[in-house]
Amino acid sequence: MAALMILPAATHEKTRLVAVPDDMESHDAYRRVTGIIASVQEGNPDCTWDDMQDALEEHGFEVLEYMLGPELICQH
Repeated sequence: MAALMILPAATHEKTRLVAVPDDMESHDAYRRVTGIIASVQEGNPDCTWDDMQDALEEHGFEVLEYMLGPELICQH
């Protein structure tokens, strides 16, 4: 099973979920995604999610659809 990474955003609607390539460790995936995002933003300050998605997929990440569930409330 592939590792999954949540790319948080200011709003739930813009939060994304990606599958990490099977041969990539979690710390490497974090650094790689950070670098990809920075590279896209530097190359195009007006970039869109589609630009980010294309760049992530070029590096082996897979953008996944997800459903946001109800908030978990746990009491100790």
